Amino acid sequence: MVIVKTTVRRDVLTLPVAPTGPENPLPPLRPPGDPHTPDERAKNGLPRDMARQVGYEPLRSLLPVRLLDGYGRKRTDTPLGTLVIENGRLRATVLPGYGGRVHSLLHKPTGRELLYRNPVLQPAGFALNGAWFSGGIEWNIGATGHTTLSCAPVHAARVTAPDGGEMLRLWEWERLRDLPFQVDLWLPEDSDFLHVGVRIRNPHEKPAPVYWWSNMAVPEERRVLAPADEAWRFAHPGGLRRVPVPVSDGADRTYPPRSEYSADYFFDVPDGARRWIAALDEDGHGLVQTSTDLPRGRKLFVWGTGSGGRRWQEWLTEPGTGGYAEIQSGLARTQLEHVRLDAGTEFSWLESYGPLSARADLVHGDWADACAETRARLADALPGEAVDAAYVAWLARADTEPGEVLAVGSGWGALEVLRAEYKLPGTPFDESTLGTEQAPWLELLRSGAFPEPCEVAPPGPTLVSRNWRDMLETAPARPLTEYHLGVAQWHEGDRAQAVRSWERGLERALSRWPLLRCLAVADAVEGHLERAADRYAEAFDDLCQERRDDGAAWTAATAALGREAISGLLAADRPEAARAVWDRLHETTRAEGRFRLVEAQIRYAEGDIAAVRAVFDEGFEAADLREGAEPLGDLWAAATGGEEIPARYDFRLRP
Repeated sequence: MVIVKTTVRRDVLTLPVAPTGPENPLPPLRPPGDPHTPDERAKNGLPRDMARQVGYEPLRSLLPVRLLDGYGRKRTDTPLGTLVIENGRLRATVLPGYGGRVHSLLHKPTGRELLYRNPVLQPAGFALNGAWFSGGIEWNIGATGHTTLSCAPVHAARVTAPDGGEMLRLWEWERLRDLPFQVDLWLPEDSDFLHVGVRIRNPHEKPAPVYWWSNMAVPEERRVLAPADEAWRFAHPGGLRRVPVPVSDGADRTYPPRSEYSADYFFDVPDGARRWIAALDEDGHGLVQTSTDLPRGRKLFVWGTGSGGRRWQEWLTEPGTGGYAEIQSGLARTQLEHVRLDAGTEFSWLESYGPLSARADLVHGDWADACAETRARLADALPGEAVDAAYVAWLARADTEPGEVLAVGSGWGALEVLRAEYKLPGTPFDESTLGTEQAPWLELLRSGAFPEPCEVAPPGPTLVSRNWRDMLETAPARPLTEYHLGVAQWHEGDRAQAVRSWERGLERALSRWPLLRCLAVADAVEGHLERAADRYAEAFDDLCQERRDDGAAWTAATAALGREAISGLLAADRPEAARAVWDRLHETTRAEGRFRLVEAQIRYAEGDIAAVRAVFDEGFEAADLREGAEPLGDLWAAATGGEEIPARYDFRLRP
């Protein structure tokens, strides 16, 4: 038998891609809307450790990350840089420009694709900060939900593997929790299993909340198996309850097509049981994932066969592609929890992904027999002892310095390393990665002053951690410094001081609209809707006088502020003023699907129900619809008196 040496190489994959567009330049001051928050009644009766982690440091702000909501629905064939790790048995294709997503995992002897491989790259509003796409294996770190790195580049390099071959290292600085992490993809020669070593480090002097879920998309025509007889079921709009596995509410929920509505099933894997999850087809073939013991959670997510679930499936890909489900592996029992990582410590573990074949009659029979058969075949293919040994071997190489750089992520990690002089062997955040967004913060770090811009432009992103806030507080009180200081204070929860900082900056600012917009949000949060509307109107007027119409940043700023201003004016029952803002938006902006929805909302506020219906009849696609949000259905019901919503606008994930 010829053994093929493992290689790591660059390649190019061409897909129909809808570009993510520029970042939204308005800092996200409102708390994130999270459809995965359990209601208070659901928290009663939870196991003590689970209840503690459900309540531990939930995400209250997206800062310092900015929203990615400017994508559309127009896809064009686009070459994407990929990284391929391959031996004679498996080929894994990775997208370093999109969070290090494993796009494909191909078993070469059988020609079977082990994952759901999306034939398009279509962003949708599922990540914590907006843009996300379906398919493959994604690495979710940060807080409950899909990572803010879903559509962001990560660092990648070639590293020497424990067996002397090549390994692919991915790493980045996760900014919501301010933590560096790495993902090492190791494919031993002649192995059917891709090993993935994960390490999350806390270099700070205080504990940090940690969230991690590895998310695998698989074709939905599978049975999903895990070593559990119970699960925690979570469904919109916030219900969490323990259910038996596999049958609950009269149906076997381990077959994704047998669920009518969207739901999460977090398998309650007993202590001491081997950690694994598998998705096997009618012939008993499919994907299995297993790990060392630290990641105790295993989950099945289903879209459901209801009209809303099917619409979401279509929305994320092309018609006729086929549906998918998600199987996942995480640190906690459920995705509603965050785990404490003490200062100066780390979490590390090893996951393994590969093909599994089992007797179909057992896999699709009695649950206990199905799990026993799957467990036995996994033990044959990859014994638990082999996973533990691979982990020990990998961990000894986790600090190995990378060799050839294959892709470059953001410069934020380099800035943090410069600020605190962190020592992070194995994951270098080199000064060469610093860019224009980090430049003013580097100036603040070195000189103690935040620079005023040389030319008029929307403000860059704000850093909000305590160390950066302390530097802003002692820096010369210039208008832009006051703007950033106010954002950092708002993030910390000191709203009164944030308002004072913004008001001080406004007294001397040449560019007033960023400060006015922050004050408008503060007014709206406090329930002062009229004053918020006034400030939104004034902010948009100032932006229109200042903006330069020849750049993506100005177009994004006008669209983002215009949308917020219209919402604020409608909340204050001022449709005429909202219409005035609408009329000054760029024509191309008004033609976007998300703004056709805004137009319909203005028409409804004006009382022109026929015009609302006309917008729907003409057809539009609001690209940035969020999971769990139902603005289309709500507006349709209000405008039509409760007529059944057309299928193309039905995104409801609940009865």
